[in-house]
Amino acid sequence: MTADPRDEIVDHLPSLRAFARSLTRNASAADDLVQDTVVKAWSNIDKFQAGTNMRAWLFTILRNTFYSVQRKRSREVADVDGVMAEQLSEKPAHDGRLVMQDFNDAFAQLPAEQREALLLVGASGFSYEEAAEMCDCAVGTVKSRANRGRKRLADLMHLDEGEPLEMTDQATLAVVTGRPAA
Repeated sequence: MTADPRDEIVDHLPSLRAFARSLTRNASAADDLVQDTVVKAWSNIDKFQAGTNMRAWLFTILRNTFYSVQRKRSREVADVDGVMAEQLSEKPAHDGRLVMQDFNDAFAQLPAEQREALLLVGASGFSYEEAAEMCDCAVGTVKSRANRGRKRLADLMHLDEGEPLEMTDQATLAVVTGRPAA
């Protein structure tokens, strides 16, 4: 008997939450986004093709849900003075705090497409081909976005080529260096 693909959804919750957290920059919003993703996946499980990549399917649902919400919010009043955004930020609590803060500040300055490419390819470990499929664009576009994003991050963080980063967060290090997270 074939296993129910719904059983596999739970295995991907930590990586879904991490991706949602990086997109929303808010733990509560990330949890809501993951919950919406799971509900959509569960109710549309008949559209999942057995034998394909469940993780990529879930990430695509999460990404599309995030951008749908963003489009809806674009018609709302923005947080012009940044008061709400300041309340939502969270400082990292590990030994690389200052480097991590510099990274967060620099990463926030990147265009959304570059952040997305770096998160998918660098932090989440998807191949360029998988990321391109999720973003519905050419592989070269994802590679270009990731490379431009890494170069811009290095410039914003004032890093010289080959300079080591003192970070304990392997996913963040993967985003900056382009090497897979350990």
